[in-house]
Amino acid sequence: MPNFRHMMCSVKNFAVATAAVLLAGSGGAFAAQEARIEVDVELVLAVDISYSVDEEEARRQREGYVAALASEDVINMIQGGPYGRIAVTYVEWADSGFQRAAADWMVISSEADALAFASQVAAAPLERGHYTAIGAAIADGVARIRDNDYDAPRRIIDISGDGPQNQGMSLEAAHALAEEGHVVVNGLPVISERDGRWVRPVEVNLDAYFEDNVITGPGAFVLPARTEDEFAEAILRKLVLEIAGAAPAPVELGRAP
Repeated sequence: MPNFRHMMCSVKNFAVATAAVLLAGSGGAFAAQEARIEVDVELVLAVDISYSVDEEEARRQREGYVAALASEDVINMIQGGPYGRIAVTYVEWADSGFQRAAADWMVISSEADALAFASQVAAAPLERGHYTAIGAAIADGVARIRDNDYDAPRRIIDISGDGPQNQGMSLEAAHALAEEGHVVVNGLPVISERDGRWVRPVEVNLDAYFEDNVITGPGAFVLPARTEDEFAEAILRKLVLEIAGAAPAPVELGRAP
């Protein structure tokens, strides 16, 4: 017959060992949680580089973002936030299987950070794809936010493009993923009258298309760009609004105040 004292010692030892394992596990989880970086905004800059965007437009998009990220207005807005920093990645997309980070996630809290990030964007090789898979680009952005090392009260995907979706995951399915991840999708339609390399400009009201089909989430907005000068200004204005958590004025949307 087993010794009672021996049984009690075994139970006690098991309980101590179990508690140690649980504490170690919770400590590991706590350490993992502590390792995450708090920022004011997690921002995916998702830029269309399908062949409907000609090479000049593609390079102009990059130049616009590079200039905006390093601008005094954007830096001041970042530093004015509760944490004084944001996390940003710059992703170029086209076909449903083509989403590539020209600059991976980086924390920006100073002009030096912004310039370092902008230089990565500027130096990345320019690759192209045939189709415009907006839904897949949104899904990719949601996954990048979900899997990164940051926590923020606001999560945003900034989609720029010059045409409607013509391939890939439906926008309804992509919106469901964004809603589940508490991600807002804003739109920057690039309106051009020039022919792309593979397709002619689509006869569609792109502002309305983005408004009705692309953006989603609380406070989501569309800010269109029609000329080269307006494009650079739109990117700058859009970044300031997204970092500030504000909305564009009606006049910026082409509406009466």
